[in-house]
Amino acid sequence: MPDFIEIEDIGSNPAPRETLVEIAERRLSRRGVLAGATAAAAALAAAGPALAEAAGPSSLGFGELSHRLSQRDAVAEGYEIQTVIRWGDPVLADAPPFDPAAQTAAAQAQQFGYNNDYLDFFPLPRGSRASDHGLLVVNHEYTNTNLMFAGLGAGRAAAQKASAEQAAVEQAAHGLSVVEIRRQDGRWAPVRDGRLNRRITATTPMRISGPAAGHDRLKTNADPTGTRVLGTLNNCAGGNTPWDTVLTAEENFNVYFGGAAAETGAQRDHYRRYGIIAQANYAWPRYEPRFDLDREPNEPNRFGWVVEFDPYDPASVPVKRTALGHFKHEACTHAISADGRVVIYMGDDERYEYIYKFVTARPFVAGDAAANRDLLDEGTLYVARFQDDGTLVWLPLVHGEGPLTAANGFASQAHVLIETRRAADLLGATPMDRPEDVEPNPATGRVYAMLTNNGSRTAQRLNAANPRPSNDHGHVVEITPPGAGTGRVDHAAATGRWEIFLLAGKPGVDAGARYHRATSDQGWLSCPDNCAFDKHGRMWIATDGAPAAAGVADGLYAADTSGYGRALPRLFYQAATGAEVCGPCFTPDGETIFLAIQHPGEDPGSSFERPSTRWPDFQEGTPPRPSVIAITRKGGGEIGS
Repeated sequence: MPDFIEIEDIGSNPAPRETLVEIAERRLSRRGVLAGATAAAAALAAAGPALAEAAGPSSLGFGELSHRLSQRDAVAEGYEIQTVIRWGDPVLADAPPFDPAAQTAAAQAQQFGYNNDYLDFFPLPRGSRASDHGLLVVNHEYTNTNLMFAGLGAGRAAAQKASAEQAAVEQAAHGLSVVEIRRQDGRWAPVRDGRLNRRITATTPMRISGPAAGHDRLKTNADPTGTRVLGTLNNCAGGNTPWDTVLTAEENFNVYFGGAAAETGAQRDHYRRYGIIAQANYAWPRYEPRFDLDREPNEPNRFGWVVEFDPYDPASVPVKRTALGHFKHEACTHAISADGRVVIYMGDDERYEYIYKFVTARPFVAGDAAANRDLLDEGTLYVARFQDDGTLVWLPLVHGEGPLTAANGFASQAHVLIETRRAADLLGATPMDRPEDVEPNPATGRVYAMLTNNGSRTAQRLNAANPRPSNDHGHVVEITPPGAGTGRVDHAAATGRWEIFLLAGKPGVDAGARYHRATSDQGWLSCPDNCAFDKHGRMWIATDGAPAAAGVADGLYAADTSGYGRALPRLFYQAATGAEVCGPCFTPDGETIFLAIQHPGEDPGSSFERPSTRWPDFQEGTPPRPSVIAITRKGGGEIGS
């Protein structure tokens, strides 16, 4: 069998409906990178050397790292790294010790799962702003079979050799962990017997709600109602709500399913649009009928949604909210619009896919849990069209409007949501370069979309918001809703403005790379993936794919989003090569930033018994373990100040 499908690189949108533009029409507005750099330089020159020395072009106070490819991670001087929790560490009080040579599904279901991505911190007690005690919520995106189990050989093809028990371990290693953590004497550690600790896995019972619940295409032999499902899969970036629930995004769900029906079944075209093929990436279809398309052709339609649950209630049943659309969700972050309605921003992480937002029908009611409980079941899903003149138009995916009619095969709103990608195609949304995290900046109301890369984009498929062919390094787009910066931001508006915040890559080497003109040889970045904002409105960007694209390890960069240092990144943290950095998350006081370190040791040819040369702990039968780390300032204080 060949290696795994490169799941974000499928490019299953073959004919995007978008006006083509010439490379010369790249748009960088008056607030864009070049204009911002010129204005900043002029302001500094006018102010004289004293201001330049006192403030500098960046508000960030740390000395940046040097780019590297190293077997060790590193952080800026004056900061320290703590490991909070790793794959196999106990989550539930009765969890057995981790034994990588004798894993069982029962043990893994009580232990910290595998490749961790989205992180969130929920203070304890609920409703407080505590920064030294809280719940750490962690997504477990996928598993590396060859790194988890001995005897399967090197490479991703090892997944097909997994036994039934090993496949069950993998399912238990997916999902999420909720772990009580506490900081004492400056050190973070899990609370072993925390009463709110919880594991959610690929077999946890869940409810399906919203317009698509009960639709015929969500019904299976095990669930003839189409309203109950087991588990959540491939949880990547996520988010939360103003009523303190978790939103976890199901991304590359397609890789778990296989069968001849992918090529011959009644849903063949639908499967193709979502990247579902006859050969699954895992051995699961051999052992469980629900992953075999020939036996359960509707099961894939029950994944690829946003899942909501209450982290403060370990008995709460997670709910798949179908009103938010069916696609490869990356991120589901919220903002409250000026009229009180909640807006959820989302990306569809694949080449040539789209950016979405969901606007609730009713406003959020502070302090009223009953009023907010099912708020995400009613509202309007929109997809973005980035016009060449800098206008952003949000196109509603509503049955009966425009092309979303029975004449085009859409019988209901449920049908529109199940086939969200096809509906967005017909509306003429703008195909983007792998939309990943889409995050509102609480300080300004502007929204930032991380576009990780698209090496397959050709000159014939350019558009103004994605202006580079062979975009190996990605870029960041800034969206400005009406009222941004005024305190009354209309996130629910049908239009807005957009511009390119930065074009990644190394200036002078990679075509089109553009930042603030003062960006150093260490500050340029490649493959932006996740981001977070500190309380000053500065953006912290985590990268995924930089070693292959740029020859530097993935890391965490920070940049101002306004003022002298706008679009001037500084390198703060760098992982050991082979690992991805994701899930940046601050405590409320800004004195800790948590990071998810995913797939350590994922170097070509690595396996359990064939150590990666870049991971010193990958030896003596112990593979490197995905982990969550905490970074704090030595002696205390805000990160970045």
